[in-house]
Amino acid sequence: MSEAKIEIKVGPVSFNAEGTQVWLAQQLDKVLAKIPEIPLTTEGSAGDASDKTFATPTSAAPQKQTGKVIATLAAFIKEKKATGNQARKFLATATWLHDTKGMNRVATADVTKALSEHNQGKLTNAAQCLINNAKSGGVVREGKQFYVTDEGRAELDK
Repeated sequence: MSEAKIEIKVGPVSFNAEGTQVWLAQQLDKVLAKIPEIPLTTEGSAGDASDKTFATPTSAAPQKQTGKVIATLAAFIKEKKATGNQARKFLATATWLHDTKGMNRVATADVTKALSEHNQGKLTNAAQCLINNAKSGGVVREGKQFYVTDEGRAELDK
């Protein structure tokens, strides 16, 4: 397995790590979960005792979209509480693909590929997940592709 390296800094907190992509992704999820607890400003200069350094590794750096940090697919699925419901997991993955990859139209194969590449397990029936999301108004189908609607995004934010 190939080695990966990451370095991020959020306010007074810096995080540097090296390791396999899978291990780094797990560690990044842990760090990202703690970020809301960290004060973004400190009194004093950089490098003083108020700075915190994590000695754990992570994978690809999160991407920024409209002031919101979008982390790994695993973190996004967990944040949207989509781990237990396949149709919701499908919708969350499609939304993540749109937000991180800039894909305006997504195919079912794109969703299953992203889940596989990011070690998030398989969907029992991805086509049925698409049908269920289309029936509820979460996505709109256009030929062999679809896009996530505002209603779908609102559902994920519940």
